[in-house]
Amino acid sequence: MGLLSRTQQLLLRQRRQSCRHFWSWLNAVFNKVDHERIKAVGPDRAAAEWLLRCGAKVRFEGFERWHHDYNGLPTGPLGRYKIQAIDATESCIMYQGFDYLDGLKYVEEIKLKKCVYIEDACMERLSSVESLQQSLYMMEVVSCGNVTDKGIISLHRLRNLEYLFLSDLPGVKDKQLTVDRLQRALPRLDIDLDLD
Repeated sequence: MGLLSRTQQLLLRQRRQSCRHFWSWLNAVFNKVDHERIKAVGPDRAAAEWLLRCGAKVRFEGFERWHHDYNGLPTGPLGRYKIQAIDATESCIMYQGFDYLDGLKYVEEIKLKKCVYIEDACMERLSSVESLQQSLYMMEVVSCGNVTDKGIISLHRLRNLEYLFLSDLPGVKDKQLTVDRLQRALPRLDIDLDLD
């Protein structure tokens, strides 16, 4: 008793694959960029909606608390609320949605923790956003298994980055060389490394 038959094992495996496919599809829908919405409500509001839809949190300039409830986003005149910090811990943000980052001029801090869809292409896209190159000064990348040395090194374009915390990144193979290359590109950067 207690042992599953071969047929039961096959059915269970198929059910898991089907469930995984459904969640991947749904997450891709949440990350689809709506350029008309960005034009209608501005980049900060549209990005906040995207981030909260995907399970992340945002903190607006002048606010102490984090917003995590999509229906609780503050209302008011367009452009009034500017995103100052993003906490994407365990969210489903993925590359497709990163166009929402364009035009965010006040983001000072980004936390990417346990984000299963974050990969090198996401890191490269994030670091290519001109406004983030100027505003972002603090970043954490923790337990994002698809980020490799290439993704970390791409952060060299974030010229005002002052603090970077890296932890539990199994895809980063040559840790010291990666850190050294990033440090040479950004001499003011303080890198806190916990990759072992």
